[in-house]
Amino acid sequence: MKLGFDNQKYLNMQSEHIRKRIAKFDNKLYLEFGGKLFDDYHASRVLPGFEPDSKLQMLLQLKDQAEIIIVISAEDIENSKIRGDHGITYDLDVLRLIDAFHEAGLFVGSVCLTKYASQPQAELFRKKLNDIGIRSYRHYKISGYPSDVARIVSDEGYGKNDYIETERPLVVVTAPGPGSGKMATCLSQLYHEYKRGVKAGYAKFETFPIWNLPLKHPVNLAYEAATADLNDVNMIDPFHLDAYDKKAVNYNRDIEIFPVVKSMMELIAGESMYKSPTDMGVNMAGNCIVDDDACCVASRAEIIRRYYKCLCSQKINGVSKEDRYKLELLMNQAGIHIDYRKVVGAAIERQRETGGRPAVAIELPDGRVVTGRTGDLLGAASSALLNAIKALAKIDQELDLVSAASIAPIQILKTKYMGSRNPRLHSDEILIALSTSAADSELAAKALKQLEKLNGCDAHSTVILSSVDEEVFQRLGISLTCEPKYEEESRIYHKK
Repeated sequence: MKLGFDNQKYLNMQSEHIRKRIAKFDNKLYLEFGGKLFDDYHASRVLPGFEPDSKLQMLLQLKDQAEIIIVISAEDIENSKIRGDHGITYDLDVLRLIDAFHEAGLFVGSVCLTKYASQPQAELFRKKLNDIGIRSYRHYKISGYPSDVARIVSDEGYGKNDYIETERPLVVVTAPGPGSGKMATCLSQLYHEYKRGVKAGYAKFETFPIWNLPLKHPVNLAYEAATADLNDVNMIDPFHLDAYDKKAVNYNRDIEIFPVVKSMMELIAGESMYKSPTDMGVNMAGNCIVDDDACCVASRAEIIRRYYKCLCSQKINGVSKEDRYKLELLMNQAGIHIDYRKVVGAAIERQRETGGRPAVAIELPDGRVVTGRTGDLLGAASSALLNAIKALAKIDQELDLVSAASIAPIQILKTKYMGSRNPRLHSDEILIALSTSAADSELAAKALKQLEKLNGCDAHSTVILSSVDEEVFQRLGISLTCEPKYEEESRIYHKK
């Protein structure tokens, strides 16, 4: 994929901008950290060159100044809320985040439980945190939140919350998911800091929408596509336009809540730190785009991926949602159709040529498209992966990297001993078989080395793939979409 984003420039510029924001206040900044910190694959897809862990790398440049507060709603703990991408509850994800931050060399100061009301599961979680040496604090639900500003910014509101003790100038406030209470935690801390004579500051760090790109720029449209289920809408920030006579892009929730936040800041500090929600942000990503066309191409492709993801979700869950129509509108605004991605047409054509057998197409880094179809030995995903690495290694497509004789015992293991109805090898199984062959075959070894080149490639399947195949493609960094149908449409129960 053609690079459109200068990642090193971003790391340097972003960290320096945050340092300057810290210096504007009493050497104490509470930074609300939105989006994914470790695995921001959306950003890496729409801004080619942006590394998935860029935000983490940026924080590491500030690690001597930074500490982290992880925020979790006690109601989410009590209700065992699940994080969809990891399939674990929010409280377990907090523990995962603590481990991940520690391994990266970042200091986690504490965990804050918001909407706390002595819920039994929240109490058990606090005990678990205490047992592992992590401090925890309690923030309570405030009657009239967020409209009753006078009550919120008082001893009856923020004043009842625990004051979170922090040690460093930059306090990064993050959470396992949206709705956890990051902003409320930051503002509560400001209230307590000012009570103690510390003129601390607040800022917000979210990559999207990018404030200094046009409202309908494909990168910003792709953000709307990514949050279609939340009904986020990008808007011109009216407060910024009024204050500075300059257009800046923000999204509806921040714009709607800004008058309330501004009033809170005025009560806390005597005056508002900011004139607009855009002022609160510290995002420098827009300044690091070096090839706008490359980012536009990548973002248009992402909008289509989100559309396919929505269609497949509706097929799997049997629920029709309004976000489908919003995604169709976004495709119209971007001037694209589903065949904008070459892999869609290539996969469908391969299926037609093979008499309706499922097919998968992968676009290689040089723009070539290779395909694979379901056969007697391999599924379409496995076939496409083998054909892709053969093409990258310049190996004749007709050569077998793994012999049928090697595959047969695996099929017997699957069907006779493990009870599988499907004898064909999934992606993980064929890659293990290829690894075994690589011990004695130079060609297999050469092909295996090409796997890393698939990172960032695009792919499409004419049927919904198994969860095993989807996971393999994800781990290889391949952006996969599927047609919203099953290989066996006549079946009532579909096991992915």
